[in-house]
Amino acid sequence: MARIKDIYSKDIAPALMKKFGYKSVMQIPKLEKIVVNVACGEARDNPKILEAIVSDLGKITGQKAVACKAKKSVANFKLREGMTVGAKVTLRGERMYEFLDRLFNVALPRVRDFHGISANGFDGRGNFSFGLKEQLIFPEIDYDKIDKVRGMDICFVTTAKSDEESRELLTLLGAPFAK
Repeated sequence: MARIKDIYSKDIAPALMKKFGYKSVMQIPKLEKIVVNVACGEARDNPKILEAIVSDLGKITGQKAVACKAKKSVANFKLREGMTVGAKVTLRGERMYEFLDRLFNVALPRVRDFHGISANGFDGRGNFSFGLKEQLIFPEIDYDKIDKVRGMDICFVTTAKSDEESRELLTLLGAPFAK
C-alpha cells in the first residue's frame, strides 16, 4: 500500500495546481483533520453506553475518543449542561491518512446499496461532512460484541477556499462521490 502522503505530493498536488492555476504550492488545498463524532443521548442515563462508544471509536480510528458534554440545558430532552452526550475523535497526520484509506477502500464498499457519497455535505468553506448509519461497516468491529447499532458523523476539514476545490481534493484522495 502506497502512503497517501507520497501520492499527494507526486500526483494530487500537481493535478490541483494545474486545474485551479495556483501560483504557489502553498495555495494547494490540504486535508487538515478528520473528526469522527458519535452522539448518544442515552449516555446520560447509562455510563456503560459511553464506554462502548469510546471503545468502538478507539477500534475504528486507532486513537482514544474524548467524551463530549452538553453545552446547554434542554428541558424537553431532560438534558442538563455538563452531561455527557457523546464522544469524538480528531485525527491528524499519519493516522488521518490511514483512516481515510480504510474508510474509502474498505468500509464504504461494505455499505448495503452503496452508490457513492452524496455531494450535498459541503459547507461553502471547503469542509465536507457526511453520516454513517452503522459502525458495523468497519472490519474492526465484531458483530457479536456490540450492544446497539449506532451511527456516526465524519467531517473532513480542508484548507480549500471553496467547495469545488475541496471536492476535487477529496476525489483525488479517493472519495467515492455519487455520479
